[in-house]
Amino acid sequence: MKRKWLATLVVMACAQLGVQHAQAAGVTDAMIENDAASTGDVLSYGLGTQGQRHSTLTSINPDTIKNLVPVWSMSFGGEKQRGQQSQPLVHEGKMYVTASYSRIFAVDTKTGKKLWKYEHRLPEGIMPCCDVINRGAAIYDNLVIFGTLDAQLVALDKDTGKVVWRDKIDDYKAGYSYTAAPLIAEGLLLTGVSGGEFGVVGRVEARDPKTGKMVWIRPMIEGHVGQKFDKDGKASDNGMTGKLNATWPGEMWKTGGAATWLGGTYDAKTKLAYFGTGNPGPWNSHLRKGDNLYSASTVALDVKSGQIKWHYQTTPNDGWDFDGVNELVTFDMDGKRMGAKADRNGFFYILDAENGKFENAFPFVTKVTWAKGIDKSGKPILDPDNRPGDPTAGDGKKGKQVFAAPSFLGGKNQMPMAYSPQTGLFYVPANEWGMDIWNEPITYKKGAAYLGAGFTIKPLYDDYIGALRAIDPKTGKVAWEVKNEAPLWGGVLTTAGNLVFWGTPEGYLKAADAKTGKVVWQFQTGSGVVAAPITWEENGEQYLTVVSGWGGAVPLWGGDVAKKVNFLEQGGSVWTFKLHK
Repeated sequence: MKRKWLATLVVMACAQLGVQHAQAAGVTDAMIENDAASTGDVLSYGLGTQGQRHSTLTSINPDTIKNLVPVWSMSFGGEKQRGQQSQPLVHEGKMYVTASYSRIFAVDTKTGKKLWKYEHRLPEGIMPCCDVINRGAAIYDNLVIFGTLDAQLVALDKDTGKVVWRDKIDDYKAGYSYTAAPLIAEGLLLTGVSGGEFGVVGRVEARDPKTGKMVWIRPMIEGHVGQKFDKDGKASDNGMTGKLNATWPGEMWKTGGAATWLGGTYDAKTKLAYFGTGNPGPWNSHLRKGDNLYSASTVALDVKSGQIKWHYQTTPNDGWDFDGVNELVTFDMDGKRMGAKADRNGFFYILDAENGKFENAFPFVTKVTWAKGIDKSGKPILDPDNRPGDPTAGDGKKGKQVFAAPSFLGGKNQMPMAYSPQTGLFYVPANEWGMDIWNEPITYKKGAAYLGAGFTIKPLYDDYIGALRAIDPKTGKVAWEVKNEAPLWGGVLTTAGNLVFWGTPEGYLKAADAKTGKVVWQFQTGSGVVAAPITWEENGEQYLTVVSGWGGAVPLWGGDVAKKVNFLEQGGSVWTFKLHK
């Protein structure tokens, strides 16, 4: 009997150790890879690393949504109420949500109670281009990892909020910052850099997410050399990006921009990570004759090595600030793995996700002036009359002014689109605006804005600027649209319940029938919604969450458009909903 009792104790102890070990293991690679299919959590920016932002949940649908009500709202507190662009993560009854000014909170998903918060101490002199925003965190093992406006990465214990490791990305005094949600792929932490308006050099970095140790670095401008690091942290060359001076004149490549400020996506089938790159520096394109690779492009990277497997440039020799950072969302079409991208430049691109081969492109906005179209090879047919003029061709102070559409804020900007495998449609938050733009002389100065251009943004129509559009990727046809008076600046969510959710600067979280576009529900959150909604299931109930808080680039850079929306109030809160029984 005594031996049986001891054996039972040993079995119980081993079982308990096993439970503790499972708990200590935390979020795994397999869990992240399965994020799009799992319904009980949200473990990645995009509800899956592919970025489709689609949930298989069906409880909330056009028939039941009339019973969707708020269950809690949490304020971020303090005076830092602006530019809330975060997409929360959810795991084991806790929500992890970042906020403006490099803050992150852990919240009880059922009650909204704050469990812990971390407020990063920001130095004087940070230089965020487009508000003090943060778009979200990554979760891996027992860590929650996010980036800061002074270009650091911070890894926190997900249960206590205590700092486990911290690493510097780059020098904030040179214009570097970080605003994207990090990406976990194949056990690595992948991050980019922000700061494209300051002559930085865009790059993607891979780290060990548990320790922060660097694994490789891949610059996004031709002429710069990548690096790889051994287990002791010793660096060695990992090959030059492109070929020196192939598409850049002189030494312009040294401050070439191409910031990877929106982060990336990853497809487990292709084993590739996809990062968009921003505008080349400076904006004055006459100073940098050539295509300026790899700016304004989508770049596909081998995750293990950091090598570029293919690239596709959407705006060669960009002269309009048409960053190519917008997300590449992978999906299946006609038996092939494809990638879709709604670019800042106003065109919607379909590429082969395996090799980057151009398949199709079509406008998703009503007016595009900088190009007459896209040719069969995938290159834009440029209209030379609609490129801002060279200042040296005139008085040397200001080049010829042109009216260009879209504006530099783009046909679509940071706000992520969504895809529904059920309808086969992409749901794109588009904006209709143009700009007067002209070039000016500019020289690089560390830490100073590196534009060489002036501009004024103007709406194209009196009755609306924003439009949520359901787009067929096979034909380019718009199945339906819902217009909005103010610009759309928040992301989109689709569900198997035949719904599409999105927010507006006027403060509404809205839902429409995914097939028809009929708006079936809306809720006023009290401030503009410039973030992306999420949904998950807990104890058999479907929850929906969105962050509310007006801000971002529009009120800062929006010209005549900013004047139209100056009545909108800032804020900072998280709203969570479920069906009332």
